[in-house]
Formats: sequence, structure tokens, C-alpha cells
Amino acid sequence: MRRRAYKGHMSWHKEVDEIEVRRELSKQQGGEQGIASQHAKGRLTIRERIDRLVSRGSFEEHGEGAGFAEKGKDGSIESFSPANYVVGFGNIGGRRVVVGGEDFTLKGGSPNGAGLRKSVYAEELAVQFKVPLVRMLEGGGGSVAGSGGSRPTTVGSPVYAEPRFKIIAEAMNVVPVVSGAMGPVAGFPAGRLVASHFSVMVRETSQVMVGGPALVERALGVSLSKEELGGWRIHTRSGIVDNVADSEDEALAQMQQFLSYLPQNVWQLAERQDCSDSPSRAEEALIDIVPKDGRIPFEMRDVIKHVVDLDSFFEIQPHYGHGQIIGLARLNGQSVGIIANDCKHFAGAMTAEGSQKAKRMMELCDTFHIPIVNFLDEPGFMIGPDSEKAACIRYGMSAVSAAVQSTVPWATVAVHKSFGVASAAHFAPNTYKLAWPSYEMGALPVEGGVAVAFHREIAAAENPEEKRRALEQKLAEGRSPFPMMESFAVHELIDPRQTRAKLCRWVDWIEPLLEELKGPVTWGMRP
Repeated sequence: MRRRAYKGHMSWHKEVDEIEVRRELSKQQGGEQGIASQHAKGRLTIRERIDRLVSRGSFEEHGEGAGFAEKGKDGSIESFSPANYVVGFGNIGGRRVVVGGEDFTLKGGSPNGAGLRKSVYAEELAVQFKVPLVRMLEGGGGSVAGSGGSRPTTVGSPVYAEPRFKIIAEAMNVVPVVSGAMGPVAGFPAGRLVASHFSVMVRETSQVMVGGPALVERALGVSLSKEELGGWRIHTRSGIVDNVADSEDEALAQMQQFLSYLPQNVWQLAERQDCSDSPSRAEEALIDIVPKDGRIPFEMRDVIKHVVDLDSFFEIQPHYGHGQIIGLARLNGQSVGIIANDCKHFAGAMTAEGSQKAKRMMELCDTFHIPIVNFLDEPGFMIGPDSEKAACIRYGMSAVSAAVQSTVPWATVAVHKSFGVASAAHFAPNTYKLAWPSYEMGALPVEGGVAVAFHREIAAAENPEEKRRALEQKLAEGRSPFPMMESFAVHELIDPRQTRAKLCRWVDWIEPLLEELKGPVTWGMRP
């Protein structure tokens, strides 16, 4: 005779119910009070950020229910402390990404045991599935108070364990990594922020610091607020973060936009999008955008916007390395990296900061096989005592090395000037070279070159100033770009209005070549 199963002892309903309870409790984060406190500071919770970042209903959490429960004598859960890091898959623009971030409503984002493991897992997950990683950071890293509870029986990591930071470095070599500082970020989260291809901070509610004000005052005797120590005014100019946003929603939008230009990983190419902007569009403004008087500055950003697909230019690091402009854009739907000189700052000269900025864009484009379009207006490396103290020539030569070792196709549009060694940072192997009639080149700018080469002749003249101007004019007249066209030193000397059409045709030429570049890139040592 068959026995009837006794539901109370023979099924797993009780345990399954507890799983569901733990999942629900984990979503309560720091409780109503913790969430209200977060909102009172003008900041969203990590789960609210994820909901706004990814497509509705697409988030698939990993480690749902992770955390630690306190149980009563009857075995029921009396209290539950969730893992204070949330991570999982989501969709952005129809593409799968890994998304994660600290839960600031619990311990101010300082990781508890389960939270730390989940945070380390974020990079592992992105690398394993070869999809982009988006971090929304807000926390202070480790705490001297520890995670509470009884003393562990083991300390540290096993001697055979791989370094925790190895996967963070590896991720940057295989998938796009994007990070946002959504609130105070210090210690380990600050390290993660800068270990990204693109970073953004929220203007009024986020700060980035190695150590917070209390630690700085205790160690150095310097009393500063979080904003004075690591606010947006500090770090958009230090180069720690790339961009600043006026709100969390804008920060999330910038992260989404950046990813739209990139492939899923280094084994794929950025998807070429449909384009409604005519490849043959010719902007009349380009014919006279460069003044005949070379001393008068012009707006290089307008040049870029007139040439690339309408509304496609996404600038990166606008407040750092001001003599250089970098960003991403599209040409007839193809993602391209943009590097240009801004003659409104130091005449466009390459400073130490500008050199690092340009080099970083070259390396981003090489890593993800994105062609580069360079708008050239280079007066040379920055000179003077500040430049020497900042090691300008070292960083400048590093940028030159990155250019000449670049693996992606380049197109360089010689817009205005090109002088000195720094001009080598604007040409890669097999660069497609276009020049405008306004282009001039040489070892030195006419003005500085005349002052150096003819200083005795000028000093001996009856009217030194008049003599200097006459020499400058004579030399300037000899720097016409037409001899370069005659000598096939450029592919074409063009009407500036033809620039877009020429580059869109170039994009079609190089598209098949990009297939050969798939996979990780390698570089040797650079200055």
C-alpha cells in the first residue's frame, strides 16, 4: 500500500518560501528611512538608477537575495541585511550590458561581505559574457569598523588567489567600461571610476576622493569639505572624470550615448547606423570659417559639427587639456573618434594635459577598432616654464608614439597650421591626408621662426618692427599648400565645403578593413 506524502515533512515549501522572503527583503535596501534619507540628499537609490538606465523590465539581477539573516528560535527571519551592491544584466538600446553599483542606503555604500563579493563579480560577469560594463558608483570603499559580526577565522585572500584588481584591468582591454560618480565616491569605488573608458559625475551631488575630509584632516591637518576636496570643479580640470552632468538622468543619458558609439567587445565592430544626413551635404560656412588673418581664432567645434553627421558629436573632457578637442561622432552612420586642436586655447598647442587627452582617445579607438578623424591646427608643443615643469615633451612624445603605432584607419584634415614635432601626433600609418587652402606647415610658426632666425637682421634695421613684419609676410607667402598638392604630399587639396563628402567616401573605403582588426590590441612601452 502506497503512503501518502506528508506535505509538512516531505516538501520544500518552507525553504522555497524563505527564498522568496529573502528576495523581497533584499529589495527593501536600507529600509524606508534609509531610502528617504537618500532622496532628501537629492540622489536616487541604486535600484532606481538601474530602472532608469536599462530598458523597462530587462534587468536580470545576479545574487538576488544575497545578504545575511538573523533568525528567531522558531527559525523565522527576524532581520535581514542585504548585500549592498546590486549587479546583473540589462538592455541598453537593444544591447545586453552588465550594470551594477553600491547601495548607499546601507552603510553609506561601504561594502558588507556579500556586497564586496558582488562588486568584484561585476567585472567578472562582463568579461565572461563579453558585454559592456556600466558602474553607478556611490560609496566609501572599506571601513575601519569592518562588516560587523564575529571575528572571521581567516583573514586576507589565499596566497594562490589572483589579485582582485587584475580583472578590473583586464575588463578595460576587452569590453567598454563606463562609470558614473552618482554621489560621494572614495577609496576603492574611486579607483573603479577612473578605471573606465568614460566617466561622468553629477555636478551638485557627487564628489570623488581618495580619502574623505575626516581622513584628510586627521592625516594632513587640512580641513576641507567634500566639494572643496573632490567636487566637479576640481576633477573636470584634473582629468579624473571626463564629463559632468547637471542631474543623474543626464549622467545616465551620457553613459548611454557613449556606449552607442562602441561595439559590445573587442571581437566585434561598432554597428554602423542608418543615416538620414546626406553624405554630400556641403556647409557654406566652411569656406570662410578660417580667417585670412592667422592671428584671429576660429571655432573648431563648428568645423567638426559642420562635417560629421548632424547632432552626432559627443565631446569628451571639454574642461581638461583645453588646447585639444576629443570626442566621438558618426560619418554616414559610421562611428569615428575625433581629435582636433582648439586655437582659442594656447593657439591649439599640445600641453602635457592635452597630450594625455589625445593619446587616451587614440588608445580608446585602437582598442575598439574605431577610425579616427583628426582636424589639424597644430602650433607645436607648449613652451615656457609651466610646460617644462609639467613634462610636456614626455607626454607629447607619448602621444606621438600612440599615433605612429595606431592600428585603425586615420583621416587627417589639415585645416590651418602644422608646426614642429607635435605635428607628428596627427598622422598614423597610411593616413588619408586632406588639406584646406588655409593650411600652412613648417618647423616653426612664421612669427617665432622669424624672431629666432633673423634676430640680428631685425635688430640692425632702421625700423626693427617694420623689418620683422616684412620678413614674416615674405615667409608666410611661401607657405602655400599648393606645392604640397603638386608634390603629392597630401592626397587632395580641397574646397573646405567638400570635407564631409570626401570623408564619407573614405568611410566606405575603410569599412572592409576594420574586419581585420578585430580582437585585443597590444602596445609596447611608450615615453
